[in-house]
Amino acid sequence: MESNKSSKEALKTGAEQIFWDLSDLYKGIDDPQFLNDQEAILSRCQSFSKQYRGRIASLSAPEFQLMLQEYESIQDAAGKIGSFAYLLWSTDTQNPAYGKAVQSSNELGAKLSQLLVFFRVEWLALDEAQAQALIQAEELKAFAHYLETSRAYKPHSLSEEQEQILSAKSVTGQNAWVRYFDETLGSAKFMYKGEEKTEQEVLSLLHHPDRAIRQEAHASLSEGFQKLSRTLTYVFNTLLADKATNDELRGYPSWISSRNLANETNEATVQALVDSVTGHYSWAQRYYDLKSKLLEIPDFKDYDRYAPIKKSETTVPWEQAKNIVLEAYGEFNPEMGAIAQRFFDEQWIDAAIRPGKRGGAYSAGTVPSVHPYVFMNYDGRLRDVQTLAHELGHGVHQYLSRKQGALQSGTPLTTAETASVFGEMLVFQKLLKQLNDPMEELSLLMGKIDDTIATVFRQISMNRFEEAMHTARRTQGELTTEQFSELWRAEQLKLYGDSVELTDEYSRWWCYIPHFLHTPGYVYAYAFGELLVLALYEEYQRKPEGFADNYMQLLAAGGSEWPHDLVAKMGLDIQDPNFWQKGLKAFEQMILRAEELYQKNFIN
Repeated sequence: MESNKSSKEALKTGAEQIFWDLSDLYKGIDDPQFLNDQEAILSRCQSFSKQYRGRIASLSAPEFQLMLQEYESIQDAAGKIGSFAYLLWSTDTQNPAYGKAVQSSNELGAKLSQLLVFFRVEWLALDEAQAQALIQAEELKAFAHYLETSRAYKPHSLSEEQEQILSAKSVTGQNAWVRYFDETLGSAKFMYKGEEKTEQEVLSLLHHPDRAIRQEAHASLSEGFQKLSRTLTYVFNTLLADKATNDELRGYPSWISSRNLANETNEATVQALVDSVTGHYSWAQRYYDLKSKLLEIPDFKDYDRYAPIKKSETTVPWEQAKNIVLEAYGEFNPEMGAIAQRFFDEQWIDAAIRPGKRGGAYSAGTVPSVHPYVFMNYDGRLRDVQTLAHELGHGVHQYLSRKQGALQSGTPLTTAETASVFGEMLVFQKLLKQLNDPMEELSLLMGKIDDTIATVFRQISMNRFEEAMHTARRTQGELTTEQFSELWRAEQLKLYGDSVELTDEYSRWWCYIPHFLHTPGYVYAYAFGELLVLALYEEYQRKPEGFADNYMQLLAAGGSEWPHDLVAKMGLDIQDPNFWQKGLKAFEQMILRAEELYQKNFIN
């Protein structure tokens, strides 16, 4: 493994040798099966098209069932190819062979989409009475939710020829630009103390207890973003324009409409979430006022937001992090702990930081016929333990929902973050119960508040930035770097007010956030998930009997039911405009407890 670190530093966490084993997908990029499957899936799609194209309206329910089973099997096989290529590439975005594999799988995916799009077009063309008869047929019971939700796209569906063109052009359009963005930041080098570092390595230093180190890391990132700003501005402009064109062609009324449809929610519910969080920005500001006092930093700046309260932060070895998470999961539900254990035992996790590896963390559900894989960059901080808990929550969710099949195992983003954030909460509560030192409790509590602000308040402020930039791009045309920066700064000022002094350089920090490009509109799902989990955990504390079993059933349901129906089984109504106040109230209680600990232990 290439590294600029000394061998002593390279062994500081034990995660440096944690690489995943992708052989359950394919043995390698030269695996004959990987190449053969690409040819076979193309042939299967051609046969499927020949057998069913032009016949969807005439199929009986049993025939429709057989057709859907084959369609689902094709989706699984195609997903396996694409998952392998992307997972391989994300660990080394500088490897040309891996990049080629991703491009080839994207091109193959476009070809398959063109062959299969007739099904979606013909299904949506059915009149409502015939469609409902099929949805309610006993033979199609297992696919009912998939069929029902897909009908919502009828007003936004184009002709088969138009859909084929859009699919073909996405390879050299959206997909190509997103890959270019990832490779640009994946290969970017940031100078820190005379050494070249990856983006992820320098970002982690913003959590360092030494303010001088945080300030230098901030300067390093800001300088790097400045150098990349012309390129990234162009990428953003291109993808914003591409989305605007697609939205116009499909008749979506706003930039967020397609995301809300995919999330199986409505604009009123999302707006209620946004209004609830922005209406409580003052709580985040109140917290940063407290933090600046605790850290004795009167000129509290943006690079101080994630500073730990303790002057020194102990490195958490990988093995210890593993045990913390597994114990928390197992104590909540033995099956949950056993599933999480498999990720470690069977090498379903890639945690080592190395050059070329893309930043961030994710859990890839891959396909139901295989299993999920967890990707992260473990640096030994306490927040990395929470990240491990977060991604394993996704992993357990994806593992349990596999039984729903390729068409219904995936969940809309509104509930996709539930298991991950709940996993974090289990670990946080476990650590909290083990403490009897007020300083330790305050440090852990404030770390959780930091994470909650980042997950709820910061994500909603980013949603407001997305709203602003999409609107500006559609009404004003191409935007300059300065215009993007002004929009970003304006929303950040609303969030932080006078509690955090935003540096001039921070105005450019919109440019490295991948969600804006990978999945436009995604970010509000984090706030949705966090506030939902705070409400769920309150229910768990209030009525623990049977909660864990019901929760596991919720995860196993995957995307086979409407999110509001699934959550209703847990005793909560996410369609109630006042629902979000439950989670926000729980967040306020954390701030009140932090203020109480401060008053008791730091005020003479």
